[in-house]
Amino acid sequence: MSKNKLKKFAEMETFHNVFQCGARECVEESPVVAMRGKWHAEYFKNDNPIVLELGCGRGEYTVGLAMRNPNKNYIGIDIKGARMWAGAKQAELAGIKNVAFLRTNIEMISHFFAPDEVAEIWITFPDPQMKKATKRLTSTYFMARYRQLLRPDGLIHLKTDSPFLYTYTQAMVKENQYPILVDTDDLYGDEAMRLLGDEASEARALQTHYEHQWLDRGLTIKYIVWQLPAEPQLIEPEIEIEKDTYRSYGRNYTSSL
Repeated sequence: MSKNKLKKFAEMETFHNVFQCGARECVEESPVVAMRGKWHAEYFKNDNPIVLELGCGRGEYTVGLAMRNPNKNYIGIDIKGARMWAGAKQAELAGIKNVAFLRTNIEMISHFFAPDEVAEIWITFPDPQMKKATKRLTSTYFMARYRQLLRPDGLIHLKTDSPFLYTYTQAMVKENQYPILVDTDDLYGDEAMRLLGDEASEARALQTHYEHQWLDRGLTIKYIVWQLPAEPQLIEPEIEIEKDTYRSYGRNYTSSL
């Protein structure tokens, strides 16, 4: 591990807005587990809705949402601590109180949140994981985990450049008959701007570094929002999907912090 990464990890240990539990084998011993069911009372000190961003990367979207919506609480979740450092430090320096970061594996999140503790989940530009469905953050494998902590009327937002992941997610949502609130394959297109209006304003208001890159390459941004009911049955869609033909940019750009 480079000296720069080690420095960031050491600094994150001093941040009040960062909670860490990276190893699966130590989850039950982690002090973060004690926060389960207590995020409102012990960290945010309010009863405002809790919103998670999964795979938050540098945390720019998490921080941006928190700044736009002071009446909601945001928690960015990712396993890559060196990336998360940027958003966590920005929030610390700016004194943003309605944001936190949790460094852990996403499949472990039910250990850290109680039933009905989370109101919404944002999934922004994740790896489409075209080879294995159980690794996709919108698969039924993850739906089973999300519904352990989401409210009965809880929402999931997916914002992606990937035609593969968008098509798969549409199929998963429809197969399980989840209520769809927003669905567009071109978030910034004229038709979506005309038809969706305020329903997609939150998704349009913030653009990540990578989103700018996708748009500059002429790719359209897909956006879908659905409710995740608590019914037990989960059906994985059986569908052949054409794989994406382009490659992602590397995630090694320089931080502005």
